[in-house]
Amino acid sequence: MKRTILSLTAAAAALAAVTGVAAVAAPGGAPAAAPAGGTRLPVQRSTLVCPAPSSSEVADTTYTAFAPPGAAAGADTKKGTAQLQPAGTVADSGGNPAGKGGRNAKDGKGAKDTKGPAGGADAGGPRTVPPPDTKPVVPLTQAGKPVTASTDSADAPALTGNADGLLAPGWTVQQTTAIAAGSGRGLQGLSCTAPDTQFWFPGVSTASGRTDYVHLTNPDPVPAVVDLELRGKDGPLSGGGGEDITVPPHTTVPVLLSTLTGTPVDGAALHVTARSGRIGAAVQAADGTQGGDWLPPAADPAPSAVLPGIPADATDVQLVVVAPGDSDADLKVQLATKTGLITPAGLESLHVKSGMAVTADLKGLTRGEAGSLVLTPGDDGSAAPVTAAVRVTRGKGADQEMAFIPATRPLEARGTAADNRDKGSTLFLVAPEKGKDATVTVTASAGSGGGTPASRTYTVKGGTTLAVTPPRPAGLKGAYALTVAPKPGGGPVHASRMLALPQGGVPAFTIQPLPDDRGSVLVPSAGQDLSLLTR
Repeated sequence: MKRTILSLTAAAAALAAVTGVAAVAAPGGAPAAAPAGGTRLPVQRSTLVCPAPSSSEVADTTYTAFAPPGAAAGADTKKGTAQLQPAGTVADSGGNPAGKGGRNAKDGKGAKDTKGPAGGADAGGPRTVPPPDTKPVVPLTQAGKPVTASTDSADAPALTGNADGLLAPGWTVQQTTAIAAGSGRGLQGLSCTAPDTQFWFPGVSTASGRTDYVHLTNPDPVPAVVDLELRGKDGPLSGGGGEDITVPPHTTVPVLLSTLTGTPVDGAALHVTARSGRIGAAVQAADGTQGGDWLPPAADPAPSAVLPGIPADATDVQLVVVAPGDSDADLKVQLATKTGLITPAGLESLHVKSGMAVTADLKGLTRGEAGSLVLTPGDDGSAAPVTAAVRVTRGKGADQEMAFIPATRPLEARGTAADNRDKGSTLFLVAPEKGKDATVTVTASAGSGGGTPASRTYTVKGGTTLAVTPPRPAGLKGAYALTVAPKPGGGPVHASRMLALPQGGVPAFTIQPLPDDRGSVLVPSAGQDLSLLTR
């Protein structure tokens, strides 16, 4: 009897311990849904993925890494490390990257050739090619000072890496590539992404003249299996070849989107799903006339969407919206200008059918005034989830250049733009809700070249977009980083940063959204619940 009682007591203690651990490990929701007693603490480890920048012989790429200064309460006390490592590639039997040359690109089987584990016995199948160099890229040793590195190699690899300790919260890396000539020429920029299991890319294209690749990069030591699906105005696009794509550990796989469908289509949406493992994903778009840029993942589908930072001199704006759920979406489309919200002429509402993507051409949208698109449920009260992106074009004729702005999460604590230059940076801040002003503090931090940090506070009136030249460190020499922190208690605020580096007559530029850097996570209070033993 005593042995039985002791056994039950031990079991109760074990279950109580498991219950406590489960409470700590449970995933947290938005801050508004925080359970009582929960604590928001800095992350202790961050992972980032950067795709291969370019295969052009006339491309120059700069990497800039940055971790914001100032450890928050509860941060890991160890100094920490942060660096990227080159990733391998999956190649066909001729040594060409899968989907980017040789047999894969010519026979239209770029996606199919990536199926199955790399390095198999089949001589005609894909194999993993290790990176040409394993030297760490842009290693950080100190928070608050950006670090840069550059390459002009046509075979510069994809990168994956981690940050821990004091460098983990807010760790940001940007790759900026200037391409002098050829398809995709211009400026291509991307904030390296955190790995996940699902991504949406509205705004992709398989039309003539466009070449879009999705880069799938696996940062983990186990394989990932990925499905790709394209959606157009009539729903899923047929063609096959986008299922069961294996991405080996620490490896990248580029897939040419035109191999996924036999129907050329502009203004489509790409859905990337990792059925096992996790990946980083980004789309590289190149056009013979309009240049090229990276399309980063859009914010997760929600009833509303904000697309911040359409420049004042945009000559063309194409909006793509997808409704991935089971219900149609009726949206109110508004432009947040510097003076308030207006409805674009001829676009009082937008109907998006369930499972489909819709395109709206908004030529002359800005009329010489910077703005941001705000999509909200229509007057019928529907709340079907949507996500969206816009393709923005500057210049005319042979001197055009394009960039993309996806729907972007609001800033909660802080957002970061790692790569800014002496000239050419414009910061866009939008407070999308009328009557709910937002106040943000923008801090500029210089790198090892020198410069004294500078800060400035801006107030954005509800329903407006504010376009500013951000503060620069005094005595700046080299690149600098920007952090944007909203003041608590204000309305929601979204942000993006445009970097313009003209190339002759081409207004080369790139736009990066500044979502919240998720440098902190909610840790609910742990507690024991012995009532589980009586259920």
